[in-house]
Amino acid sequence: MKYQILVLSLLLFAFTATNWHCTGAKKGSATAKNDLELLADYMIGDFSSQAQSQRDSAFFDIRLHIRPIWTADKGSHWLYVEQATATAESKPYRQRVYKLEKDGQDGFKSIVYTLPDQANWAGKYKTPEVFNQLKPTDLSLRDGCTVFLKKQKDGTFTGATQGTGCESTLRGAKYASSTVTITPKMLLSWDQGFNEKGEQVWGATKGGYEFIKM
Repeated sequence: MKYQILVLSLLLFAFTATNWHCTGAKKGSATAKNDLELLADYMIGDFSSQAQSQRDSAFFDIRLHIRPIWTADKGSHWLYVEQATATAESKPYRQRVYKLEKDGQDGFKSIVYTLPDQANWAGKYKTPEVFNQLKPTDLSLRDGCTVFLKKQKDGTFTGATQGTGCESTLRGAKYASSTVTITPKMLLSWDQGFNEKGEQVWGATKGGYEFIKM
């Protein structure tokens, strides 16, 4: 009788432990998926660094527009990103496509691509459905420029590029780096270019640009 009770107890423990493990795994997976949705939601919108430029003349008044494209892809979030000075919004100096996806169990990454015939897509954040004319295979990967992100305890997402593999030739640079903090109301972005000696040759020197969601 004691033997039967012992066997039943062991079986019950094994079942409970297995069920808890599976439930925990599902919960962790669901949380990561929800956080990916949250990250995309934080990034989508119209942003301005006007307040920072008025406070500190070292920073320009920049407009940043981010829109979702190719929304049928349920495993990732594709975003069209356009950046221009406030005085020349019709002539953006940076146009990219970001692919947001999970990176491991609790990380995320923003993979960076460039567009073909980039100038033709200027201002198309206003009509993002036109990107259905393109396919992901039409894009060119910016190798080494992926930003790796983690969600912090305060709910923000922080991350950066890794190493010196993000090629840049602007103003004599050899590589670029990006450091970002993403909150519900602001996107803090610090892009810098460095020469082969590791000396900064472009980008802000005091800190990142504070893009406030409008």
